[in-house]
Amino acid sequence: MRRRPTEAEHWLWYRLRNRQLAGFKFRRQHRVGPYICDFACLEANLVVEVDGSQHGDQVDYDRRRDAYLFESGFRVLRFTNVEALHQTDDVLATLHAFLTKP
Repeated sequence: MRRRPTEAEHWLWYRLRNRQLAGFKFRRQHRVGPYICDFACLEANLVVEVDGSQHGDQVDYDRRRDAYLFESGFRVLRFTNVEALHQTDDVLATLHAFLTKP
């Protein structure tokens, strides 16, 4: 996945890498327990998932995964591929608000 990200993941990574968002460091394809997260900001205990259409069929799996991540101390924010590609500024504003809230 790291070598062949989806177009949406590639585009969002371009905007998150190198501490571009409020100075926070994001990791791509980061492992948390048995799961590989699309993006993780360890200093904010945040996991960012970019979901394609297949996630409509994986509701139970995603629910269990999110519960595991929450129990591991992470908050999960999910965005669709469409949001990541076509509403990137809105996605980044949501992430910025989460990262900088007091």
